[in-house]
Amino acid sequence: MRREEYVAKREAMKNEAQELINTGKVDEANAKIDAVGKLDEQFSNEAKAEANLKALGDIPQVVNLSGASGFLSASSVDESDPEDIYDSVEYRKAFMNHVVGGKAIPDKFRNASTTTKTTDVGAVISPTVINRIVEKMESIGMILPLVTRTTFAAGATVPTSTVKPVATWVAEGATSDKQKKTTGQIDIKGYKLRCAISMTLETSVMSLQVFETTFVNNVSEAMVKAQEIAFISGTGTGQPKGVLTETAETDQNIEIAAANDPTYQTLVDAEAALPLAYENGAVWNMTKKTFMKFIGMVDTNKQPIARVNYGINGQPERSLLGRRVVLNDYMTSLGATITSDTVVAFLFDWSDYMFNTNYNMTIKSYEDNDTEDQVTKAVMICDGKTIDKNSLVTVTKKKPA
Repeated sequence: MRREEYVAKREAMKNEAQELINTGKVDEANAKIDAVGKLDEQFSNEAKAEANLKALGDIPQVVNLSGASGFLSASSVDESDPEDIYDSVEYRKAFMNHVVGGKAIPDKFRNASTTTKTTDVGAVISPTVINRIVEKMESIGMILPLVTRTTFAAGATVPTSTVKPVATWVAEGATSDKQKKTTGQIDIKGYKLRCAISMTLETSVMSLQVFETTFVNNVSEAMVKAQEIAFISGTGTGQPKGVLTETAETDQNIEIAAANDPTYQTLVDAEAALPLAYENGAVWNMTKKTFMKFIGMVDTNKQPIARVNYGINGQPERSLLGRRVVLNDYMTSLGATITSDTVVAFLFDWSDYMFNTNYNMTIKSYEDNDTEDQVTKAVMICDGKTIDKNSLVTVTKKKPA
């Protein structure tokens, strides 16, 4: 019904209703008024239907991988999003039964994704659980929150630079020399980080929430420890390359004689060796035992050089000569038996270290025949390398003669 037709018909019906009222035919007038209301509803429904039809527009075009244009068809649209499937409560319960009881993942979940080609994968970890693992890793890690995280694909080559450009003052109309930055590259590899978690059969009666909390804690603690060890001392073969496998720049290694203990001057020399351009962001890295060796030292004014403050959350905040100290359990401590030249502390800006991973984790389960425990192997693909080592200053304890 066109609008002009609707308006004309409605006006005529209103006039008829008015005439019926004028002649005292109230019942007939009410019937005519009801007819006007039905006409309004009919026109409104027709207008909405026409608007919805126009909103559909033309058939959308898509471009396939070969670059040819085509049209969307019912067979080309995937109505189910694999990520939504893996995030469903049904899949999360199936995943729990797989980890705890060794039950196979239903075929409808196995067929949801065909992107995984490694034979060491049995099930995909739910995005909900992945997010909790990542949050837990960042909260319990000491070094992990400080590094630069990237998500490049394995096999990519990333350009780097080791020289900071310098700005110069110039006269009006003059120019300045063009500075060539020294550039290099980092090849990203996909190393497999795997940790095995044992879940006893007695846990088969646990709720989904308790299982996921236990699973998150176990995976995150194991992953963080392995990652941070690699950040410091990784060989670069089959694992990320650690900071201490890099050779410090000239005059950026401070030595402690085998027969001597570290002194106040040791820290002063290390601070002096740190280039001013890398002053901001660099932190001390050492074990707690090494830090306790420094905490009793005093400067020439008999003031302690180490400080331990307590933040708002009650956690200790340690510093040496005003610089933050990040403790770890992955290095050799001062006082330990040393058989070769060993780095016992170092300065480094962890934002100059790149940790590459997409945080996608998969798992494979098997049963330990000796304990009847279900052992779950969580797998993450990652790599890490130092982007710029100019902020690295090492303190080396010399081996005995």
